Amino acid sequence: MLDTAEILKKVRQLEIKTKGLTNHIFAGEYHSAFKGRGMSFSEVRDYHFGDDVRSIDWNVTARFNHPFVKVFEEERELTVMLLVDMSESSAFGTKKQDKRDLITELCAVLAFSAIKNNDKVGVIFFSDGMEKYIPPKKGKSHILFIIRELLSFTPKRKGTNINETLRFFNNANKKRSIVFVLSDFLSGNYQDALNIAAKRHDVVGVQVYDQRDKDLPPVGLIQVADAETGATQWIDTTDRRVRQYYEQQFLQHSQYCKNAFMKSGAELVSIRTDEDYVKALQTFFLKRA
Repeated sequence: MLDTAEILKKVRQLEIKTKGLTNHIFAGEYHSAFKGRGMSFSEVRDYHFGDDVRSIDWNVTARFNHPFVKVFEEERELTVMLLVDMSESSAFGTKKQDKRDLITELCAVLAFSAIKNNDKVGVIFFSDGMEKYIPPKKGKSHILFIIRELLSFTPKRKGTNINETLRFFNNANKKRSIVFVLSDFLSGNYQDALNIAAKRHDVVGVQVYDQRDKDLPPVGLIQVADAETGATQWIDTTDRRVRQYYEQQFLQHSQYCKNAFMKSGAELVSIRTDEDYVKALQTFFLKRA
């Protein structure tokens, strides 16, 4: 567990890194990928050659005997909700960082991108139930508070229940939002709740995983433990069939995730803990835009 000084130091480090990425890479791409609610009238100005004649304000033009055009601006102020997996399996990692570290950085990047575009940001921490709800707000101080919570929060439970989390969100948030679900998605069936959420909101799943979630190295007889249930088992990793079965289980799980999001009309991006998440997010934003 980090002490207060360590948490503040990590908050500052994350702020410098992710805010820099937001300012130089993501702000414009985030804006293009997630549109506002529409266009609202802002002002009138002199007509310039090349302006769309359909935007001419004929009342003002007639009054001043000179052509004027209406200027519109995008209505932003979107609400972004981050649904963050705090289960025990999210603390697993064998490479550069664990899954929870990656989720924390991704949340910071998305949150700073949102406030850069004048959007509100809220958070739901979940395990096999709802752990904590932070209502959507604007502002840098709010984002730093969210990052502090991401770094210091200790969940009460160990499991993962995506279905229950989405059901809570569906009941608590009636206003249309952009929803990022950041998890390894090691959960039971959540298709129905995802379908309802995707009809009301713009839902994006961010599946984070470690290389060892998929591949077992041939290191002999080892005891493995389920981080969420505590169940243990001895397995022989030199047995090719054992390694193939382990990989097959991961691939089946990943395919379920893809199918579930595709059926609901939501989107899914997968990021491995040792991969460059900047490239993965850029690719996703540009594809959406």
